[in-house]
Amino acid sequence: MQRELTAGELLDSDGRLVEAGWARSEMRRYRREAIRAPWHRIKEWDYYCVTNEAFGLALTVADNSYMGLLSASWLDFEEPEAITDSVILPLTRGRMGLPASADAGDIAQRHPKLSLSFRHVPGGRVLGVDYPEFGGGRGLRGEIHLAQPAMDRMVIATPFPKAPRAFYYNQKINCMAASGEVDFGGKSYSFEPSSAAGVLDWGRGVWTYDNTWYWGSASGFVEGRPFGFNIGYGFGDTSAATENMVFLDGKAHKLGDVTFHMPEGAYDGAPWKFTSGDGRFEMDFEPIVDRSAVTDLKILRSIQHQVFGRFTGFVILDDGRKFAVERFLGFAEEVENRW
Repeated sequence: MQRELTAGELLDSDGRLVEAGWARSEMRRYRREAIRAPWHRIKEWDYYCVTNEAFGLALTVADNSYMGLLSASWLDFEEPEAITDSVILPLTRGRMGLPASADAGDIAQRHPKLSLSFRHVPGGRVLGVDYPEFGGGRGLRGEIHLAQPAMDRMVIATPFPKAPRAFYYNQKINCMAASGEVDFGGKSYSFEPSSAAGVLDWGRGVWTYDNTWYWGSASGFVEGRPFGFNIGYGFGDTSAATENMVFLDGKAHKLGDVTFHMPEGAYDGAPWKFTSGDGRFEMDFEPIVDRSAVTDLKILRSIQHQVFGRFTGFVILDDGRKFAVERFLGFAEEVENRW
């Protein structure tokens, strides 16, 4: 059973989820001050990924309470390469001021090594990055506009078993047409709104210590029509709702369970497969490049593999129509965190 969220506060007076479920828009109000859990368990982030057929840019601002993260990645899909540089900020404890809504509040983070900004503007969002030391001094700088007309998104409120004050409130806004210029290593790269699109991963929550998640996402165009999807699982109690959703022409189509089939060598180029219990999401995946990152401090550990590649297969829309894609660019990831 897929339960749709109603409107209201996300947490009750005891810091517990009022209800678990999914929505097409930001139905529940998140307030950090309503949390009733240890400060170091609170995790908040905004992650953007913008791609076209040839290259891409990913930007992250995260406040994990005991540390903050400012990160940028440049992705090359023609001569496969993924470059990521980051700055760690100690003991941020919410001082980074990440907004309580995905629909309001700007982010502007300035550090001696880099500046990142995510701003709301009429009709969309503007992403800015200035990172002179990126890529061994090659430098990364640019500004991208993401168009956001009236459109559905994926929203989910997920509880954690045996941790009544733990939760994850997540929004994924796919298929935002992208325009702008990015300079990497002295070369200018253009994003055109007919061929480039971005996704926002907006996450707020109280997490348990040891988790593994699987996430897949794609945003782009099929014969000129905005198309994308969000798939994932691996943590929390998803009995009320999954995060699996397909987007076509700005409308969401809700899916049930989707399974990632990752063979041996999945991070080295071996093809993946994705299946669904109801047969509505069936895809083969051809990897291009693995954006990997490993941090192992024993007590704290993060092992990330975000694999970009091409999806070929089909989805079944809510009205029963079959929608096929061939070599559609996106990514799928496995992330293990002890945090």
